[in-house]
Order: sequence, then C-alpha cells, then structure tokens
Amino acid sequence: MNLFDLSGEVAVVIGATGVLGGALAEGLAAAGAKVAVLGRNAERGEARVKKIRDAGGTAAFFAADAVDRASLTAAHQAIQSQLGAPTILVNAAGGNDPKVTVTAERPFEQIALQDWHANFDLNLVGGVVLPCQEFGPGLCARGRGSIINIASVSAHLPLSRVVAYSASKAAVLSLSLFLAREWAPKGVRVNTLTPGFFPAEQNRKLLFNDDGSPTARTKSIWGHTPMNRFGEAHELIGAVVFLASSRASSFVTGTDLRVDGGFLSQTI
Repeated sequence: MNLFDLSGEVAVVIGATGVLGGALAEGLAAAGAKVAVLGRNAERGEARVKKIRDAGGTAAFFAADAVDRASLTAAHQAIQSQLGAPTILVNAAGGNDPKVTVTAERPFEQIALQDWHANFDLNLVGGVVLPCQEFGPGLCARGRGSIINIASVSAHLPLSRVVAYSASKAAVLSLSLFLAREWAPKGVRVNTLTPGFFPAEQNRKLLFNDDGSPTARTKSIWGHTPMNRFGEAHELIGAVVFLASSRASSFVTGTDLRVDGGFLSQTI
C-alpha cells in the first residue's frame, strides 16, 4: 500500500496561480490527484495546468476570486462537472499588502482601517472562511476529506513590520483548530501548513535589493534560521501530500505542520 498515492482524489488548490500554491498543485498532481487550479489570473493558471499535464498529471483551471463567494460557487460547480467531487481543499490564497506594512513613514497607528480590513479579507476571509464555507459542506456530506490551510511562521511569532499579515495568519491558525474540532466527527480533517521564508512575489522586494543582493532583513532571517537559507517551493510538497493523504495522515487533524528550516526553534 502506497501511503502517499492520491489516485482517485480531486484536489482544489486556491491560489495555485502563485509560486507556492502552484508548487503544491504540481505536487498533488504528481501524487495522482486530479487538480483544480483556482485563481484570478487565467494566463498563469493555464500555464500551471500545462506544466502539470506535460508531466503526466490531470488538471484544469477555474477562474475564481477567493473573496467572492459567487465565483467560488461557480468554480465548485464546474469542478464537479469536469473533474468530480472535491476531496481535498488547499487554501493557499493570501499575501501582505504594502499599505499595511509598518514603516518609519507609516507607523502602526496610521494604518488605515480599510486597509487593515482588506488584509484580513484576503488572508482570513478569502484564505479560509469563504472557501471552507463553499467546499466544506460537500466534504462533510461525503464523510471524508482533507482541508489544508496555509499559515505562516509570523502567526506564531509576529514579525516586525507586517503586523496585519501576522495577525490575520494567527487567526487562520485559530479558525483551523475550530474547524478541525467541528468537522472531525464528519470525517473531514483540517490542518495547517506553516511555511518559513520562501521568496515569492509578495515578499521579494523586502528580501532582495534591485541588484539582487540580500537586504538587511534577509540577513536577519538567515541568521534566525538554523538551516541558514530560504526554503524552495518544492520543499513544501511532501508536507502537503502527507496531510492530503487519508492513509498517511488518517489520525491527523488540528495540527500545524511547520516547514521552516528551524526558524521557530531559534531563540538566541
């Protein structure tokens, strides 16, 4: 028995048009799942689908905005028609808006409330609430399924400057624990995956100067990471396949699986 064989599963990956979400989609497809690539950017989505298909996997793109329930409902219906009923949900949509990043020119007390709300809408409402409200009932009705929400090391230890992002990701952890408790009797497991620092579009400007050299923030991160480097997107795949597999992680729910190079184990 292959503990990590996802053949017969239908995985929905919201945010699969991004760097990390895309890598997770590819990993799930390589393990045998049919993958629904969801996102707002059709060009990136179709490119991800092509990459999966070229590698021998099965995937299709469905346009959806995680903060728009109607678009999620439309995508859900299309997924069921084209790929089948979803059994795995990966919520990888999210990010940090520069408008809620604390700087010398914009201290915490000057962050506009509407920008704070927008960040929570992206990371909590669109990142967990609406997708789980849309796809969760179907998983519960079928009596099986795995939901994987993407958290962040900043949910555990708030990082300097990205105050709204840290707070919204901490809320992701809390809500995931609630759902794990509520849906376990119905056969649905809910876990979080916490990446450490993985360069992506949303944080590249904070991590690298225009000439490609590391910023002071990057040097600080590396110094606080025992493995002394950033993670690479493919290094998240093993963790997501483990959490997705009903055989490999059948008794795992309400757990936060950290892939952070030791970041959260470091003190001084």
